[in-house]
Amino acid sequence: MTTLLLILAVPTLILTAVTWMMYPAAILGELRQPPRPLYGAHTKVSVIIPAYNEEVVLGACLRSILATGWRRLEVIVVDDGSTDATAAVAAPFTSDPRVTFLSKPNGGKGSALNLGIAQATGEILIFVDADGLFTPTTIPELLAGFRHPGVGAVCGNDQPVNITGPLTALLALMTHVGTGMTRRALALVGMLPIVAGNSGAFRADAVRRVGGFREDTLGEDLELTWRIHFAGWDVEFAPHALVLAEVPATLPALWKQRVRWQRGLIQTARIHRSRLTSPWRRPIDAYLPINLFSLLVAPVLQVATLAVWAVAALSGAAPHWMNVLVGAGLVMALGVTVLSLILDRAWRDLRLLPALPLWLPFSWMMSAATVRAIWLEIRGKASEWNKLERTGVHTVPLPPAAVERETM
Repeated sequence: MTTLLLILAVPTLILTAVTWMMYPAAILGELRQPPRPLYGAHTKVSVIIPAYNEEVVLGACLRSILATGWRRLEVIVVDDGSTDATAAVAAPFTSDPRVTFLSKPNGGKGSALNLGIAQATGEILIFVDADGLFTPTTIPELLAGFRHPGVGAVCGNDQPVNITGPLTALLALMTHVGTGMTRRALALVGMLPIVAGNSGAFRADAVRRVGGFREDTLGEDLELTWRIHFAGWDVEFAPHALVLAEVPATLPALWKQRVRWQRGLIQTARIHRSRLTSPWRRPIDAYLPINLFSLLVAPVLQVATLAVWAVAALSGAAPHWMNVLVGAGLVMALGVTVLSLILDRAWRDLRLLPALPLWLPFSWMMSAATVRAIWLEIRGKASEWNKLERTGVHTVPLPPAAVERETM
């Protein structure tokens, strides 16, 4: 039993060690001197918001974007066949010449984004979900990420806005690690694999050259980022370009979201399987196999390890070194989380550290979600835009325009 546990655990331990070697790069990334910006106040920016049944949050999103005061701003809302009052919420904003409202039959997020791209006239396209809230510096910080003419896309830094309990507190901490810390490191070495769909900026010409978003995948943001890389563009991270947004507040909602994300990853890997087996041409080519092992294979091994360990524990044969590994993992997780909070200057979120022990059962749950996603893809189950149901709950300090929403 001990030998089997070792066989299952060692690959994951090696991967963990390799992953943790990236974290010094995150510090170096934060210390990089900002270059002279390529884009400034003269740059026209098009913000595209795909919306499906977003009546609860769309108003605050639009208010926060318009309140940034960006001089050359175009905001395009694409209603993808909503059945609620999304159109009614957007209607008052269309009196502002900066706002365009488009309506189409329901066809999925990718098709909504592509319609927005077709109408956009900005040099830079920013994609944001309807629950996203901009700060006054979100747009200039995103533009500052275009460090040189070869940068095709810049990923922003999302921050949970609905910290209502232990689960959302843990997700806030993991956002600092998975987004703030990890993406700093990966961007430094040209290996950032995703520009998240709720906080990303793209050169319009880069998006159009690669053909826009695919409309047949759940991971449209991931898949587009891969094509941006493969077309020769660099992808950067703007850690101080904050977009506040909701995270799942219940376990069923979290499960549904993570299964969808993992299915999107599997679909993207299948689409680009020929590139994954080709000789390396860019740094991202070297990282993607590691990334796929980390996100698809390691979780399966973790589920198998947990099952074997449970059987061993029930039979009284569980090795003590497993307990030592778990304890060491939590200690290292604490150190990485605190460092992530420091890099993000998120002093307020230090109060969330008591939720950190939930990381272990959360990790097991996410591994199970990966197994579920693999099974659904093997079965060929149809995918759909099963977005997170918004609540409109805000528990952190909001941009002034969003506060206005709460007091109207």
